[in-house]
Amino acid sequence: MTTPVPTSHTRTALTDRAGVVVNYRTGETIVLTGGALARWLGALEQSSAPAPVMVRDSVVSWGTSEAPARLEALAPPPLAWRMAAAAVLAATLAVRTAGRPGSRFGRLRHLAELGGNLPLPTTAHARLAIRSVRWAARAFPARVACLEESTAASLLLALGGRGGAWRHGVATDPIRLHAWICDVHGLPVEEPEHTGDYTPINAPTDLERGTDAHSEHPAARQARQPCDDQP
Repeated sequence: MTTPVPTSHTRTALTDRAGVVVNYRTGETIVLTGGALARWLGALEQSSAPAPVMVRDSVVSWGTSEAPARLEALAPPPLAWRMAAAAVLAATLAVRTAGRPGSRFGRLRHLAELGGNLPLPTTAHARLAIRSVRWAARAFPARVACLEESTAASLLLALGGRGGAWRHGVATDPIRLHAWICDVHGLPVEEPEHTGDYTPINAPTDLERGTDAHSEHPAARQARQPCDDQP
């Protein structure tokens, strides 16, 4: 396996015992522990890659979570929203399918972050966008998971003059990733309660990300200590 190198495309999330590295160009995700994590953090401090984010501890679930026995019935969104959602979802799925498979995540991420400088949406605006995309997804014979759904909703919001709402994060117990849409307050919209366990690793604010405290991580301290065999 090729040793990863910190770049502008890598995002690092730190838990108490491990580090999660996501390549935002390819989507490749690796988990580092012990000496491998210490070496990564040492290389990170010498690079221009984004600083790591400390992941909040999740509520202990023993690897399980409750789910509703049936899907919630969706009220039809306004016709204009349904038509726009169908168009942006079709564009999202086309972008996912076109091009090299190894850059699929990067293509969707770029699409999701269009309009990043626009004002954040209100809760009502974000909810309408997500519900419209979910309604449109019923007519598509294709996989529409959290990445595709949140990307299409983010693009729909951008068309309406709102942006910066796409979030991609990491949770623990077990380590897992998720993508969602937030509102003007940085809160997940139309998401189950456990989405609050995820710490955004692409969020622009420290309030959402938690503390950037990689210098206090045990692996970071180990990376700064000189090796015994060095002069």
